[in-house]
Amino acid sequence: MNEWAQLAATNALELGIDVSGLDAVVMAGWPGRRASLWQQAGRAGRSGAESLAVLVAADDPLDTFLVHHPEAVFGTPVEATVVDPGNPHVLAPHLAAAAAELPVRDDELDLFGPGTRRLLDVLVAQGILRRRPGGWFWAREDRPAEHISLRGASEVVAVVETRTGRVVGTVDEASAHAQVHTGAVHVHQGETWVVTDLDLAERTAHAVRGDPGWSTHAQSVSRFDILGVHRSGTHPLDLPERALTTTAVWWTLTDATLEAAGVPPEAVPGALHAAEHAAIGMLPIVATSDRWDVGGVSTALHPDTGLPTVMVYDGYPGGAGFAERGYEAFEAWVEATREAVRTCPCGDGCPACVQSPKCGNGNEPLDKAAAVTVLGLARGSRSPAPVSHLVRG
Repeated sequence: MNEWAQLAATNALELGIDVSGLDAVVMAGWPGRRASLWQQAGRAGRSGAESLAVLVAADDPLDTFLVHHPEAVFGTPVEATVVDPGNPHVLAPHLAAAAAELPVRDDELDLFGPGTRRLLDVLVAQGILRRRPGGWFWAREDRPAEHISLRGASEVVAVVETRTGRVVGTVDEASAHAQVHTGAVHVHQGETWVVTDLDLAERTAHAVRGDPGWSTHAQSVSRFDILGVHRSGTHPLDLPERALTTTAVWWTLTDATLEAAGVPPEAVPGALHAAEHAAIGMLPIVATSDRWDVGGVSTALHPDTGLPTVMVYDGYPGGAGFAERGYEAFEAWVEATREAVRTCPCGDGCPACVQSPKCGNGNEPLDKAAAVTVLGLARGSRSPAPVSHLVRG
């Protein structure tokens, strides 16, 4: 009698874990990069026998593009890893960790980049390092690893069981507003928790275990004027404004150019918004990123440019290199985005082309047809260079 078993897992199995006996792999949605695709597919057939790998495309612009353009996957090398080693949010903790192992000497500063000396002075001023004739030394009693998160560049918020004080999990501070706000229903390792209190100062979210019978989804709200209310049923969240200083790439168009191309003023917001969503979804085709690693802003009149503008920015403090890679491969990125939207068989836009699962405006307004025009015009227009931009939300 033949025996077989199924194994469901997160992308943790991608990270070089050798599981013998797997004959087939089914990947739910494009994993974000070619390297991840081949790593996940490679979990099957480790014993040398024949194996099968299947990719089930998700409703996503990039998935749709790759289904129609398999040449973008097969016969194409894996992506070059994108990282900005000079990002102070990345470099500073690395310097601290290096100094804890061996003192950082003057003749080694060039190894860490041109901003090293300035960051070392900041770390000394904060009491993290101490300057001595032999170099910069770790000045604390604890270890630097206790202050460095493996989840990302931001701090983490601990999810604490209210009754026992036990830490049951963590979430990124940047995700805490949406995932563990007061009243949130939070699922962790298959168990459902209800958050009773979010303390951002202490970076803790207290929760009780139990399924209330519903789920929650926090909505991000842009600043706008409310002219009147017909009925309401939302529960406002009293949370402070968050600021992110990062790196962005953008392109601008003029009102005259848009109107001459057949995009009237009333269609501009929806056209730019749809182009922004699609561009975010397609950025991984030129950068080693996931759509959740980046954000976007589109407006018919940006206060800084004074023009209709589409902006895509890194979702990490100081930037992670994604926007810069998008700038360098701008024409290929925008053309692939335009092709993905243009060839999508839907009528007015769908999750496979211009709708986004993380849109704070409920995917309104969106104009798929006008977005194709905007993306065509964008091929000859981009910002002079990626620059730091303050994004509030």
